[in-house]
Amino acid sequence: MSVLLLVDDEPHLLRTLSINLRARDYEVETAGDGRSALQAFNEREPDLVVLDLGLPDLDGVEVLRRIRERSSVPVIVLSARSESTDKVEALDLGADDYVTKPFGMEELLARVRVALRRRTEGEEAPQPPFVTRRFRLDFAERRAVIDGVETRLTPTEWRLLSVLARQPGHLVSQRELLREVWGPGYGRESNYLRVYANQLRRKLEPDPGRPRHLVTEPGHGYRLLGD
Repeated sequence: MSVLLLVDDEPHLLRTLSINLRARDYEVETAGDGRSALQAFNEREPDLVVLDLGLPDLDGVEVLRRIRERSSVPVIVLSARSESTDKVEALDLGADDYVTKPFGMEELLARVRVALRRRTEGEEAPQPPFVTRRFRLDFAERRAVIDGVETRLTPTEWRLLSVLARQPGHLVSQRELLREVWGPGYGRESNYLRVYANQLRRKLEPDPGRPRHLVTEPGHGYRLLGD
């Protein structure tokens, strides 16, 4: 049975989420503020966290940051903040998905299932490294070595590269990338892909303005190429 930690300062929402998730055989822990959430997380690391950003003490972004310092457990962010900059910040810090309030219960349940399935698939089948003359991407260990120097990639950058590296050289559509990296509710946010592709090119490419490895097919998608 998967253990879920729900973090939100709205008691009614926590109660509704708990009832629906327990009815689907999840074990549920709850917290109404950031400090309680971190204490609950440290006492028993859950299989997934549902995290509101608007908490009364610690901001949810800070809670996410502290979780990511010690764990790669899936985190689904809930927030009334709908600006794309808020979404990018949370996803870049390592959130696995971002759900804007108000939301439908079935939509959230679907995202929970997707996030848990990704974690299980990752445990069962470690992805082999992707290697070029310039860099090595070790997906199992989350280590990127570029020109002999270990370089930090964000969790979102790792997810994006992981999807592309499953089929090196093959075109992956924008829609597929968005759904795989950000979740089933995404499909049209091509600006997210442009932002992250540019970030990755600055790290991976010898000449980011003339990419050789992370290549865009305008209007269609992206390819990850070897040497």
